[in-house]
Amino acid sequence: MNKQQLAAKIWESANRMRSKIEANEYKDYILGFIFYKFLSEKEYHWLLNNDYEPEDIKNYVNEDDLETLKNVQQSLGYFIAYENLFSTWIKIGSDFSIDNVRIALSSFKRLISPSHKKVFDGIFETLETGLSKLGTTTREQTKSVSDLIALINEIPMNNKQDYDTLGFIYEYLISNFASNAGKKAGEFYTPHEVSILMSEIVANHLKGQSEIKIYDPTSGSGSLLINIGRSISKYMNDPNRIRYYAQELKSNTYNLTRMNLVMRGILPDNIIVRNADTLEDDWPFFDDSDKAGTYDPLYLDAVVSNPPYSQRWNPEGKENDPRYADYGLAPQSKADYAFLLHDLFHVKPGGIMAIVLPHGVLFRGGEEGQIRKRLIEKNKIDAIIGLPANIFYGTGIPTIIMVLKQKREDTNVLIIDASKGFIKEGKNNKLRASDIKRIVDVIVSRKDVDKFSRNVSREEIRSNDYNLNIPRYVDSSEKTETYDIYASMFGGIPENELSDFQQYWDVFPTLKNALFEGEGKYKNLRDKDIKHIIHENADVQAFIDQFKHSFSDFENELDDVLINQVEILSIPKTEDLLAKDLFAKFENVPLLDAYEAYEIFENQYQKIEGDLELIQAEGKQAIRVVDPNMVVKKKKDREVEIQEGWKGHVLPFDLIQNLYLKEELQSLKDKQDELSSIPSQLEDLIDALSEDDKDTISEALNETNDAFVDKNISKVIKSISTDPESKPLVEVLQKASKLNKQEKALKKEIKQDEDTLHLETKNTIESLTDEQLLIALKAKWITPIIDNINSLPITMIDNLTKEMNTLADKYAVTLNDIGNDIRKTEKELISMLQDLTGSEEDMKGINEFIRILGGDTHEY
Repeated sequence: MNKQQLAAKIWESANRMRSKIEANEYKDYILGFIFYKFLSEKEYHWLLNNDYEPEDIKNYVNEDDLETLKNVQQSLGYFIAYENLFSTWIKIGSDFSIDNVRIALSSFKRLISPSHKKVFDGIFETLETGLSKLGTTTREQTKSVSDLIALINEIPMNNKQDYDTLGFIYEYLISNFASNAGKKAGEFYTPHEVSILMSEIVANHLKGQSEIKIYDPTSGSGSLLINIGRSISKYMNDPNRIRYYAQELKSNTYNLTRMNLVMRGILPDNIIVRNADTLEDDWPFFDDSDKAGTYDPLYLDAVVSNPPYSQRWNPEGKENDPRYADYGLAPQSKADYAFLLHDLFHVKPGGIMAIVLPHGVLFRGGEEGQIRKRLIEKNKIDAIIGLPANIFYGTGIPTIIMVLKQKREDTNVLIIDASKGFIKEGKNNKLRASDIKRIVDVIVSRKDVDKFSRNVSREEIRSNDYNLNIPRYVDSSEKTETYDIYASMFGGIPENELSDFQQYWDVFPTLKNALFEGEGKYKNLRDKDIKHIIHENADVQAFIDQFKHSFSDFENELDDVLINQVEILSIPKTEDLLAKDLFAKFENVPLLDAYEAYEIFENQYQKIEGDLELIQAEGKQAIRVVDPNMVVKKKKDREVEIQEGWKGHVLPFDLIQNLYLKEELQSLKDKQDELSSIPSQLEDLIDALSEDDKDTISEALNETNDAFVDKNISKVIKSISTDPESKPLVEVLQKASKLNKQEKALKKEIKQDEDTLHLETKNTIESLTDEQLLIALKAKWITPIIDNINSLPITMIDNLTKEMNTLADKYAVTLNDIGNDIRKTEKELISMLQDLTGSEEDMKGINEFIRILGGDTHEY
């Protein structure tokens, strides 16, 4: 199971277990136990690497062995006795009790190394105090915890890949709990895609630095800091030269920050986290036991945050606070600018900050307007990114990311309207990989892109009274459709509307004349079959062929890098390398959007990544492995997991069947098609019967007369066969009986064939040759990328065809045509009315109707 599959399974199981416990609370239990397992495994493997045998660990890792205790504390910062290890809980099985957990957590707190108190002290407090909510009795609590630890035991934590898996699962669970937590989600989670966007912006600014300090003053789960660290580490040789600073007000969320940072393999010395109110209790950082010796005013390379939106705060007495003194105080009702100024204060001269804020900070007046004016005049605002609505859990309000720097090279503000780029996912909108890439590329290049981004001068912002509302500067609205009056009256397609497609006429020089004829300002279609003309055009065909040819090199590169170097490649660096090459290939390709191709690549690479991690952890032999296919079934009011066949560890069964078992698969499909046709044949037999016929054979039909009752057919045939006139009915019943027998036989054969094919597929995967194995990997990984990228020009041509059809239809019927049709219809109606006869009153009424229609009336 790759990390995505494992994470999904654990989430599904955990969600079933939580019963009536709120998602926001339950996350503290499952995440707390995952962290305890992590610490237990880390200690166990440290002991094994320091000459302890498993038997030694069992016998000597306890509080009585002071030497072991001190060595572990000194190296790891904590100590867990053998009897309290997570693995020991699993081993004792039915003897396990909730008391084992209480004793273990209490002991952990007592045995933290003094040097690591800030990292570990109180870290399990939320879990410890919440155990009683897992049941009303000790027995219920023990059952709940037993189920949880059995589930968590499935998460591997033995090596580098396993820790990556752990981190992925941890964030996956946090994300899913956030999506189920409603308004409370914002307290602990920034959506992954927003986090990645901010991370990439920060990483691009800081690349090249050998040491980096990053800070999140409203850290939540810590995922934002972790993603920034990961993005920056792509440009650093030693990720241990990144220091992580965090501050969080809520104690349970503060614990989440610490757990998340520790589990990502970040050295405890590089984790500095505080549980405090950011606006009321600012750094400087110092140790209470040595304030003078440990004083640090805390200026950092990067500050990032997603603070609570428009929260009330207390500005009283803060006029001289150095964070706000140069800019002013945010209003009591909205702390947004208080958080922003706090962040900015802690940024080094060469540093950068990125903060998520509600859209209103761009245009609200009063104290906020004054702060905004000073930020602009002091040249601190670097970029503003308008995000899609409904992108954050628990709120649908429009949000922005504001990027600020202490020192800037120019005075322009880059304004980006990224509100249109997203995919709908459930109740929320989600940034796609291509949306993130598009934004980051514009931030790095500072390019003006039509309807997307614009560098706005300080003079223009001044002229708008320091209002930064995005629509004032970037118009991302769709073009309003207009109608040409002359073409609407007399027909023809306006040349100025055809000129909107000039980029196509430039690339396909013969296409415009192939589609349209005529001189001057209006053109006419040569032929109504627009699709045929466009798809058969020589320039269009040449464009498609050239595109496919140029991207054949990309297929070869994917083969060489992903397939031939599957066991040794660097997963993140390979992703970056291939993405850069993809964009390079699009540099000279007109009309097509490179970001669409990037989205195709990224979506597929996320799947490839999971397979690569498995193969690199387990070796190439993992590709030949099949696993039991475990499903959850309900038995006697209990959900139990049972095996239903097999599934590929890496390779899907259907892929192998399409590659190497085509004949068997086709034979099965033919039988399935034959089976699916039988119901309609039986239905046709019934539809052909008259109501009298149905009465005659009523015993052979069900109550609603829409299906045959097979067990009664022979009996009815026998009863009516003596009547020569019933011969056609006998034939119908015989056909129905034959079809029913055929249906039963086919169902049996199909079940046997499916079982046989399933086992053949299992055997085929397990016995793949090296060559077959690589072909299968290519079919799973690379073919979808190439096929989907090669479809881009076809999709573009189809879209152009739709546009041309729409344009042709727009002026196909003129107002003159409509007028002529109306007049013709009126004449026909008048003629019909004039032929009518009736009473004097009737005829007067008809005469008035004719007069209104403009016809000749008669005197009565």
